[in-house]
Amino acid sequence: MSPTRVLVLNSGSSSVKYQLLDMRDGSRLAVGLVERIGEESSQLKHTPLATGETRGFTAAVPDHDAALKAVAAELAKDGLGLDSPELAAIGHRVVHGGKHFTAPTVVDDTVLAEIERLIPVAPLHNPANLTGIRTARALRPDLPQVAVFDTAFHTTMPESAARYAIDVRTADEHRIRRYGFHGTSHAYVSRATAELLGRAPEEVNVIVLHLGNGASASAVRGGRCVDTSMGLTPLEGLVMGTRSGDMDPAVIFHLMRVGGMSADEIDTLLNKKSGLIGLCGDNDMREIRRRIDEGDEAAQLAFDIYVHRLKKYIGAYYAVLGRVDAVAFTAGVGENAAPVRAAAVAGLEALGLTVDGELNAVRGDAPRLISPADARVAVAVVPTDEELEIATQTYALVKAAQGRP
Repeated sequence: MSPTRVLVLNSGSSSVKYQLLDMRDGSRLAVGLVERIGEESSQLKHTPLATGETRGFTAAVPDHDAALKAVAAELAKDGLGLDSPELAAIGHRVVHGGKHFTAPTVVDDTVLAEIERLIPVAPLHNPANLTGIRTARALRPDLPQVAVFDTAFHTTMPESAARYAIDVRTADEHRIRRYGFHGTSHAYVSRATAELLGRAPEEVNVIVLHLGNGASASAVRGGRCVDTSMGLTPLEGLVMGTRSGDMDPAVIFHLMRVGGMSADEIDTLLNKKSGLIGLCGDNDMREIRRRIDEGDEAAQLAFDIYVHRLKKYIGAYYAVLGRVDAVAFTAGVGENAAPVRAAAVAGLEALGLTVDGELNAVRGDAPRLISPADARVAVAVVPTDEELEIATQTYALVKAAQGRP
């Protein structure tokens, strides 16, 4: 029998998240995380789904090579090792693929060189992604390694949406354009929303709101992204946990000239000290809602700014799409914060958007509608599954390359 397992690796600067899936049914065989790589107190947490019991250790893990070898050892204890003949491929999350990578891609030296060439536009993410790929290739050089790019889903945006209104020659020379991120999530959720409506993705127009600590919106027409809120980097767009989102670019010049701040200081301010945490000192929506219930004015203002930006993007993408069949909320805040969902569509009844209070209050892990049965536009909560999306794309590519149905 042909191998059907895919190992999904998400290599960060100091962590490796992983899941092993069986693509016959998309079930998970094991999940885990290695964090604080490079420190004396590194941690590995590993959960085989057959038992559901988490095990691991706290000890020094000096680098990603050691981390992946530790992961391989834990998987081997469950009979799921990297040397298993049932392993079909390893799928890697790669944050930035630029304009070049529009689909999942089998990694070779040329692909690695192009990912490396994109480091200047993704300095925090692509180096770590590269390290994970190189280490996995060294451990299993015979196995297909597939890169799945966060930006790929957004490469269908028209130039009118992707280009910034700056000098064209300068933009092209420095690869400045809107790339978008969270693409695997937007792809999965837009398709799952169509399925929830009982329609083909090609028939459905969806606004996807991926609301986590990082947050982004997308306008998806017939299964293809036509606009998204993040840009050259994940800083543009919605108010996020620690990122500012949209802002007058002249603020940067003002802070340099008047505030005496360096480029690095401003980068830190906008990416790590802004958004919700900059507005009220918290980036956890649960804590913000608790503070609001206690009458905290700073928390209330942060929430109002967050929702105001959401409404603007819903309205803008409604105009871009012309017809909207559904608005889908996903990721940590989108899936769990009923007050955010209610506030985001409040006052948009003229656009056919409304939520049912009782349905909105229900918690669950399955995709569900929270709009009234007679609503003109469906409002949905669709839990995202980026690992399954990466595994699905990886497995489909490997099967196609091997000529298997």
